[in-house]
Amino acid sequence: MTNPIPSRDVLKAQAKRLRSDLNARGQTISHAEALETVAHQWGMRDWNTIAAKAANAHPGWTPGQRISGRYLGHAFRGEVKAARLSSNGYWSLTLRFDEAIDVVASELFSSYRRQVNTTVNAAGVSPQKTSDGVPHMVLDAT
Repeated sequence: MTNPIPSRDVLKAQAKRLRSDLNARGQTISHAEALETVAHQWGMRDWNTIAAKAANAHPGWTPGQRISGRYLGHAFRGEVKAARLSSNGYWSLTLRFDEAIDVVASELFSSYRRQVNTTVNAAGVSPQKTSDGVPHMVLDAT
């Protein structure tokens, strides 16, 4: 099974981490050398080759963007407060719901959330799941 090549942003972040890690060990390399090394790690001849094959599209979540989806099984509408592309193509998002969501399944008490931090993949689905296998967060396609 072949791993899909991530976006250029993810590849550049890998090169930046590589350069930083090597620098912490006393080995200095240029940014271009780090990019070439990342390309070789992905089995490509050079940076230009991998950059041409890299996935260029990403969901493009940005602060202020209106979103909708399901959080812990509850439908919501809201806004992206913060968005950051993390490693391996995952996104770290801070979402603010238009209306608070009760995150407790018990009938004995409630706990409402208006803002949450979440991690989602490029499809907008969180890797974390409830005990019955449902993803914590599922964002609708934009």
